[in-house]
Amino acid sequence: MSPLVVCLACLGALALGYRFYSRWLAERLLRLRADEPVPARTREDGVDYVPTRAEVLWGHHFASIAGAAPILGPAIAIVWGWVPALVWIVVGVIFMGATHDFGALVLSIRHDGRSVGSLTETFVGPRSRILFLLVIFFLIWLVGAVFAFAIANLFVAFPASILPVNLEIAVAVFIGWWGYAKRRSLLLPSIAALALLYATIFGTATGALWTPTEGSPFLERHVWLIGLMVYAYVASNLPVWLLLQPRDLINSHQLLVGLLGLYVGFLIARPDFAAPAVGEIDALPSLVPALFVTIACGAISGFHGLVSSGTTSKQLSCATDARPIGYGAMLVEAALAILATMAVATGVWIGPEHAHAFDFLAERSAATGVPGHHQLPAVGEALNAFVNGAAGFLAALGLAGGVAKTVVAVLVISFAATSLDTALRIQRLVLAELGATYGVRPLMNRWFSGAIACGSVGLLIYADHEHGAKSLWPVFGATNQVLAAFTLMICALYLRTLGRRATAFAVPAGIVMAITFFAMALQVTRDLSKGNWLVGGVGAVIAVLTVWVAVEGGLSWRRGPRPVATTGDESEGA
Repeated sequence: MSPLVVCLACLGALALGYRFYSRWLAERLLRLRADEPVPARTREDGVDYVPTRAEVLWGHHFASIAGAAPILGPAIAIVWGWVPALVWIVVGVIFMGATHDFGALVLSIRHDGRSVGSLTETFVGPRSRILFLLVIFFLIWLVGAVFAFAIANLFVAFPASILPVNLEIAVAVFIGWWGYAKRRSLLLPSIAALALLYATIFGTATGALWTPTEGSPFLERHVWLIGLMVYAYVASNLPVWLLLQPRDLINSHQLLVGLLGLYVGFLIARPDFAAPAVGEIDALPSLVPALFVTIACGAISGFHGLVSSGTTSKQLSCATDARPIGYGAMLVEAALAILATMAVATGVWIGPEHAHAFDFLAERSAATGVPGHHQLPAVGEALNAFVNGAAGFLAALGLAGGVAKTVVAVLVISFAATSLDTALRIQRLVLAELGATYGVRPLMNRWFSGAIACGSVGLLIYADHEHGAKSLWPVFGATNQVLAAFTLMICALYLRTLGRRATAFAVPAGIVMAITFFAMALQVTRDLSKGNWLVGGVGAVIAVLTVWVAVEGGLSWRRGPRPVATTGDESEGA
């Protein structure tokens, strides 16, 4: 089958999902109203609670959830074949992933902007809140380490991306200050910043602007791993209007332009599949459940619920904006995951080493030393394959190979950096909640809790530095899906309190929980048998917490609906 036909069919399914399913969720199930009170207005503080224009908030939310994960997961999962990957992305995102993000956002705005971790106490029980917060802590711990490794590896592999990415951060701070101080729109300045970003990319890729050369400390991975922790510490403590919002608005433009360019290039190039429809399953780790936790954010992500309830809900200025922001942004992320699948499955390799991007991954997957036995590619290898494959699409538009690769590399790094500091901002808020619960006052100080958040990620990075993100990714994926199942469960319990049908959230919660716990059990057993005590131990702790919260949730469901105060729609009916 033609890759073009397959791609268009997938995108058409996403459009139908938004047009019909999200509308049903918004109007019939969640019953959003434009006049609902929202915490951005009722609790405005100028730091975390800030009413924000819909297009700016869409950009922040999209940039925060997208990151490198919807690229990285499908790029690894392509070894099972493009059919399983695309089926799970499309079906998973329409009925699970986008539903999850949308539900978490609505639930939070109707409960004063509280996080899903805090809301667990309301809908499940007091013990579950602390357990849930601990699961969140471990997830963000893994997110920070995985994305830091991804960014550092890309900076070293594609040094022409270093100046554009760092210049974008500086420009975003200026735009944020200008927009907040002058009360001006950020739209035109962010578009100008995007033009400057592309001009810088062209300059570094062609040698006209500074690019580090061999022997430079900027090509040492350690320099970037340490520097990223310092950056994340500062960025996660700044007011959202100073860096987070303007940088994410620039990044949303960048991704939309990049997606358009890549899809047009794909249309012009009309490549054939280099990857098989279904891979050599017997030679790979089991497709079920490994595929589901490997693709992770491309289909459903618990981290998105943390973004929806941790930062986005505190900036939403109108309740009905939750549909395009919560549900719609996740569909665009799925479009990115589809593109990532196509880039690795069909893209050519820019350079003489390989014919296609998939050839590189297939070679690395088979490099086990045991005939007939394959392994999953490493994180750096998967990102390298995507950058080269996607650059092949841009080359069809007439861009030189070096410029095309730099454009794609900057795109991936920008979103990974956004997710990194958003994650650590959420981690700071989680630590503050734990501090408030147990009376540990230093944790309620944002600079102290921020230092704990970033410092703990740094410790994890160097505790498993030899393997990089390769050993962390499966644990991250499993923890991420478990958290998504919990969030779906809480949304289902919320609907029960209103006397409404909860199956749209309860059924996905059960499916995701069953598949993911199976994957986590296999991964923990594998890590401990190999002597990987740190990662295996973290996975084991998360598995215990998972069972505990699941039991608490089951007991709460069995007890039946109970009245819960909300700030939004409280009407009854099925």
